[in-house]
Amino acid sequence: MATFGTLSDRLTETFRNLRTKGKLTPADVDGTVREIRRALLDADVALPVVKDFTASVRERALGDEVNKALNPAQQVVQIVNEELVGILGGQQRRLQFAKNPPTVIMLAGLQGSGKTTFAGKLAKQLEKEGHTPLLVAADLQRPNAVNQLQVVAQQAGATIFAPEPGNGVGDPVKVAKAGVEHARRQQHDVVIIDTAGRLGVDAELMKQASNIRKATDPDEVLFVIDAMIGQDAVNTAKAFQEGVDFTGVVLSKLDGDARGGAALSVASVTGRPIIYASTGEGLDDLEPFHPDRMASRILDLGDILTLIEQAQSAFDEEEAMKVAEKLATSTFTLEDFLEQMQQMKKMGSMKKMLGMLPGMGSMKQQMENFDEREIDRTEAIIRSMTIAERRNPKLLNGSRRLRIARGSGMTVTDVNALVQRFDQAAKMMKTMARGGVPNIPGMGPVPGAGRPGASSKRGKQQKAKGSRSGNPAKRAAENAGIAASAPAAPTGSGFGLGGAKGAAPSEADLAELQKMLGRG
Repeated sequence: MATFGTLSDRLTETFRNLRTKGKLTPADVDGTVREIRRALLDADVALPVVKDFTASVRERALGDEVNKALNPAQQVVQIVNEELVGILGGQQRRLQFAKNPPTVIMLAGLQGSGKTTFAGKLAKQLEKEGHTPLLVAADLQRPNAVNQLQVVAQQAGATIFAPEPGNGVGDPVKVAKAGVEHARRQQHDVVIIDTAGRLGVDAELMKQASNIRKATDPDEVLFVIDAMIGQDAVNTAKAFQEGVDFTGVVLSKLDGDARGGAALSVASVTGRPIIYASTGEGLDDLEPFHPDRMASRILDLGDILTLIEQAQSAFDEEEAMKVAEKLATSTFTLEDFLEQMQQMKKMGSMKKMLGMLPGMGSMKQQMENFDEREIDRTEAIIRSMTIAERRNPKLLNGSRRLRIARGSGMTVTDVNALVQRFDQAAKMMKTMARGGVPNIPGMGPVPGAGRPGASSKRGKQQKAKGSRSGNPAKRAAENAGIAASAPAAPTGSGFGLGGAKGAAPSEADLAELQKMLGRG
């Protein structure tokens, strides 16, 4: 995650130095804690939070749980991970829905924090979960705020209630109250109220937000905070807590490149959980916040669970079974390949997915060089083919490849490379689907993974390849050299039975083999 990239790098480097030590002395622990403190302060984490965090890590690192551990360095990483989960809120907290609909969700925060965009993201996610959300345009202060919410609602496919034009016209408290009544009449089960923000905290803002809360009695008040605003995040959060008393936090713009550590302080300082994290500009770039998973990402331990969840939501299980069957029967075509690529694109950015794998923090340069548009180029080439060509790539002669290259805006070399990669991938997947071990390009065949009898055939071929020299003395010398360099005959027998060369398996060995095969 880009926002915590610098913090992640610093902590990873600290632990890398720690792993070289077999046993940790108090000086080692103090040095590690000092580096952690510097990393957190450089990342804009609030000073009181840093003090509590490092004190707790030091106390536990010098305790018995590390002294008695088989791998003290790994134990310290675990302690830091647990403490990081603690300052991020501990347990995940989901939205609380009202027993009697509609559930009213009020959004609060400064201007530019991303409230309006989050409103659309939340509406879209709730619709996927089977809810019928209504967006209420109660931000009547900011220029064109109502228009922006209308555009976002249209993109999200959500219903909007906007009786006032905004731009300083209308009473936001009346609009919010009327919006809840409208939702009740139209049987919307969730109401999302987008309120006004300011460039800074002021009395008028707090009074307006407080009045909307009193008028609508929301089930959730979500404080949307920009993850890039620095140390002021803590002061802003405290002001909103005193003025509006929010129930949960939303971190926006986590895809930015700012240090972002102040956002880590919000849950700890306010005692309110982080419920959502906004990870991009798209309406699908919204994740439920999991403190344990976020801590793992920061420590470069990966986030496999989120990756699996995204894959499950993007891929159709029935389609996956069909593809597996096609691979096993050698009927996988470029048309199927195109469908698989489209499903992968539903999962979002490839860089983001790669970043969820453990240890990818050390491969930042390679990830930065990864071109997301390569998938689009591949898709353009396949779409420029006819259906017959997609289903049977053998039809692709020179003139057809030239036509495809021109139609996709690519070169013939690009088309050739795609067809070659597809052939290699199809062969590899076919081998794996049949339970074999693939011959990985650039690595050669896997030792011992050949087909039964292949080694004996090779042996016969090698045996037949005797010297063909016309000089009898030279021919004899060359044949002797070939025999000396030939691989030794394997000793023992199959299944690990037998030991000495030429020794037959004993009766006990045969009985054990029959038992393994279920014939005993």
